Amino acid sequence: MDDAVRSADGDVLDEEEREELAALLRERRSTDVAEAQRMAESLGVLLSSRSESTADDEHDPEGPTLSSEWSRLQALRSDAAHDIVAVDAALERMRLGTYGVCARCGEPIGVDRLRARPTAELCIRCAVAVEG
Repeated sequence: MDDAVRSADGDVLDEEEREELAALLRERRSTDVAEAQRMAESLGVLLSSRSESTADDEHDPEGPTLSSEWSRLQALRSDAAHDIVAVDAALERMRLGTYGVCARCGEPIGVDRLRARPTAELCIRCAVAVEG
């Protein structure tokens, strides 16, 4: 593959654009890791609260139950973990020189789509076809 990848509008992802996108991915990964750590800490605090509490929080009208809060925090932690995997996959595609190429049709993914969704593996046309 060339040192540059054509975008869907025929332009080329030049070195500056690839660096911009790599920086977006690294920043996103850092944010996701921090979020996952915050959720893990919150889950630890909640677990401690659950083990120390003898109250019947399932019928507490004052707020969410410990169980619902546990589920919410687990979901947020899981979302962050999934996003870390997607970011790592995008960084690996970048390393291999396949970043910005649609995994379905092999056509370039537009630079604007990559800026909006830097982990995108599909061009807009294929993403619409897969979802629809």
